[in-house]
Amino acid sequence: MSGIVVIGAGQAGSSLVVKLRNLGFAGKITLVGAEDFPPYQRPPLSKKYLLGEMDRERLYLRPEAFYAEQDINLVTGRKVIAIDPKARTVDLEGEVIDYDQLALTTGSVPRLLPASIGGDLAGVYAVRGLAGLDQMAPEFVANRRLLVIGGGYIGLEAAAVAAKLGLKVVLVEMAERILQRVAAPETSDYFRELHRHHGVDIREGVGLVRLTGDRRVSGAELSDGSNLAIDFAVVGVGIEPATELAEAAGIVIENGIRTDQFGQTSVPGIWAAGDCASFPYRGRRIRLESVPNAIDQAEIVAENMLGAGKEYIAKPWFWSDQYDVKLQIAGLSTGYDNIITRRGESGVSFWYYLGDELLAVDAMNDARAYMFGKRLIEAGKSPDKAVIKDATSNLKTLLG
Repeated sequence: MSGIVVIGAGQAGSSLVVKLRNLGFAGKITLVGAEDFPPYQRPPLSKKYLLGEMDRERLYLRPEAFYAEQDINLVTGRKVIAIDPKARTVDLEGEVIDYDQLALTTGSVPRLLPASIGGDLAGVYAVRGLAGLDQMAPEFVANRRLLVIGGGYIGLEAAAVAAKLGLKVVLVEMAERILQRVAAPETSDYFRELHRHHGVDIREGVGLVRLTGDRRVSGAELSDGSNLAIDFAVVGVGIEPATELAEAAGIVIENGIRTDQFGQTSVPGIWAAGDCASFPYRGRRIRLESVPNAIDQAEIVAENMLGAGKEYIAKPWFWSDQYDVKLQIAGLSTGYDNIITRRGESGVSFWYYLGDELLAVDAMNDARAYMFGKRLIEAGKSPDKAVIKDATSNLKTLLG
């Protein structure tokens, strides 16, 4: 028996191999990661780690010794060059490894700025892993000038860290408003006001023309004709699923590595989970970029690799920490046509409806609204909008 090989040592890969052992799988397990570190938490990277509130070892999902104790062959700092589905082998930089089953948990990669507009200048960073954060961290010094490109959650979290550390931050978003792709105008308004309160200069409907500088970035030309003097830039313009390896192996790609409801790809014996994988969800195909999805999907794939035949039923939820605000999101808001605002004791929540159907909830410092909203969505229940709007109503009674 050649055992199971997992390519991608992030949250999904780690969850998958641990689940295999917890289920009693006694065969050979190899977990391969291109980075020099054991699997670690991604969300704190742009927050607590940059703020100096979390040491590197605390980022690790498990102590490095854990993998040896569980007889999991953890290979770090090496890349898989190719997969041969017919021979059931992977080429690990010249070393060929056999597998009986293979799981792809390759995650995602950040979109980068083209070199033609200054994307290759020194001092231009993307949030792309622990080594990249270590290179970026010395830049975060009070009173330095930072340009954040992109008003999604990655860009906003980077801006929040910088503002807390006393930097002068300008954030540009080419769309009409921040968070336009992922949230309602009400949520955008909330976070715009939050950031401006902390001194961040948010410019919406303004794109980057080019970054300028001699080898190192020193300025930026914007689409509104203005020019900025900057010390460094952080690019947060989205991520792409890491599918290059799968595509070269002949695996079907559709907004990520296409899987069925069990996590099986188009090639027998090869599975996928996490940011890199797309899967069926309520009559359509989606890909979720979140830690909860990476864990839950990977664990289902582990079960199915051992023959469980269990469908993955996604329960989408996300979070973002900015300053003293915790945003918690339940559900998927795509297609909404109405927003209901509910004021809580210490926060606020926005409830997304399509007709009379509850789709999603954004809760800012309102864990109770998030918790009950998540349970309602998962139960397929859609409360009357007037009840949600009434801050005195008891959400617990809505669950029946």
